[in-house]
Amino acid sequence: MFKRSIRNKLIVLLMAATIVPFGASIVITYYHTAESLKDQVIQENSNLLYQGKVNLEGYINELDGLTLSLYNNPGLINFLKDPQKENNYQAVEAVRNVISTILYAEENIKRVNIAVAKEDRLITASRRSTVVFSKKLTNTNQEYYKRAKASPSHMYLEPIHKIKEPEDKKPKNVITMHRSLINIPSNDILAYISLEFSPDQINNISRNLFLEGKEEFYILSPEGDLVYRSADQADGGIQTPDWINWIISTNKENGTVEWKEDSFSGVMVYEKLSKNSGGWYLVKRVPYTTLYESAFSVAKINIMFGVIGLFLVILATLFISFRITSPIRVLLHYIDQVEKGNLNVHFKSFGNDEVGYLGDRFKQMIDKINDLINREYKLQLENKTNQLKVLQSQVNPHFLYNALQSIGTAALKNQGPQIYSSVTRLSKIMRYSMNMEEDLVPLQKEVEHTKAYLLLQKERFGDQLQFNFQLDESALGFPVPKMILQPIVENYFKHGFDAREKTGEIKIACRQDEFYLDIFIEDNGTGVSESRLEEIQRHLMNDRIGQKGELTNIGLKNIYARLKLYYGNRAYLKLKNLEQDGLMISIKLPKRMEGGKDESNYCG
Repeated sequence: MFKRSIRNKLIVLLMAATIVPFGASIVITYYHTAESLKDQVIQENSNLLYQGKVNLEGYINELDGLTLSLYNNPGLINFLKDPQKENNYQAVEAVRNVISTILYAEENIKRVNIAVAKEDRLITASRRSTVVFSKKLTNTNQEYYKRAKASPSHMYLEPIHKIKEPEDKKPKNVITMHRSLINIPSNDILAYISLEFSPDQINNISRNLFLEGKEEFYILSPEGDLVYRSADQADGGIQTPDWINWIISTNKENGTVEWKEDSFSGVMVYEKLSKNSGGWYLVKRVPYTTLYESAFSVAKINIMFGVIGLFLVILATLFISFRITSPIRVLLHYIDQVEKGNLNVHFKSFGNDEVGYLGDRFKQMIDKINDLINREYKLQLENKTNQLKVLQSQVNPHFLYNALQSIGTAALKNQGPQIYSSVTRLSKIMRYSMNMEEDLVPLQKEVEHTKAYLLLQKERFGDQLQFNFQLDESALGFPVPKMILQPIVENYFKHGFDAREKTGEIKIACRQDEFYLDIFIEDNGTGVSESRLEEIQRHLMNDRIGQKGELTNIGLKNIYARLKLYYGNRAYLKLKNLEQDGLMISIKLPKRMEGGKDESNYCG
């Protein structure tokens, strides 16, 4: 430890600072300053490109939102589904209004085209003409329609190209956004909408992202076509430059690379827009001459301050070596003892300065830790027990209402044994749910409770409900937390079951291996959207289910909370949509409880 002490390091540093030739310090200072400036410039340009990415995505998403607004117009959608309604004045007027609204929603939009997929028709409008319904659809944009259809977001940005209106003296540069309109919920194409807009706004955003004359800036399409470049430059022939091929072939969303070629030597910084915003690449090329432009002047300033700093370092080293390092060594010794589990810390005060205050607070901290360890241990035991009692005490009044209603209906119709069976099942369910003495029960008890619940539901729905159990007989004695199956089954009746549409089916399977018990609950209900599924799983992991806006998932929250209380992170609960219809919820339980106790110790 003596060899690595602060005192020895400071002495060696002082010797090195006095022995190393002053000329060498100039070179080192310049080198480190140049590298520091390089990193700073790269970081600043990375931040600048990211802001440019945000601005471009915002602008493109704004235009994309105009195309998506077509879904909010039932009249237009109905027209696209049945173009024969062209003779219907109201339908035609609705189409005209929608196209005109989109055309004038953003000042850079020059023309709007809607190509109806069902028939060979084209609806077009520009700022210099009214809405025109054409009977003949040209094949000019067919390739871009295919790319829009193949895109995950159903949108494709055609790079800069030229259009010419009859009134224009020369062609104008435009960018075209193509979107395929889907006949939701099917995947059939209703139409393709194309927005031709001026690149002026994109140019304005781009001009703020580089220093003219010192840096190069480009916007590239995913295919490598130039959307914007900082200066009028020669195309360099038909062959695409190597750096463009490298950029579009990389799989990273952003990054930095040093690039050397005949015409350029420096650093390239790039950012990629999201696929929903066109997937463009923003590329900034900064030459080394720009990177190191101010390095020399900064190095001279650093050298001047270095001389002053060297003198101060000598004084500080002498003071620190003999005044501060000795108490620190004592503290390090006791810290090492604390790491080994010895919390008995006793040493004399180091004085009234900061080091002495640090030593006193260190002793107070150790005493506080000792006290908190004892208190926290007791609180954790009590808190875990109380949480289990609270989580098990929740009973669903909605279920009780439906169960009693079914029993009453059976009483009116049958007047016989069916009533006795229903009441018996309900009493078993109530007795099982309200018994606070059991925290863990054999799997067989949990299965029987769930089966009684399903039989009561079958009394209500009859042949519209089917269920079956596939159980590993050797796993029936396995202890599991109480009430983990029935709340999941109950969720199916709340959110996924509709007797009017089809027969409901529930499958419950349990199997075990040497280390784990696996439980699977499958249904054929309506399932959950992928976004909602991810949201539920995310909130489960964050332990937030049951807060405001999430009350419908209180059952899952209770189950997940109890799994965490018993097993920590060694158990999990997952939700997954099935390929056909329905939802599968899987639970994996370790055979040993958290803290190394076998679960069998918890059951009588």
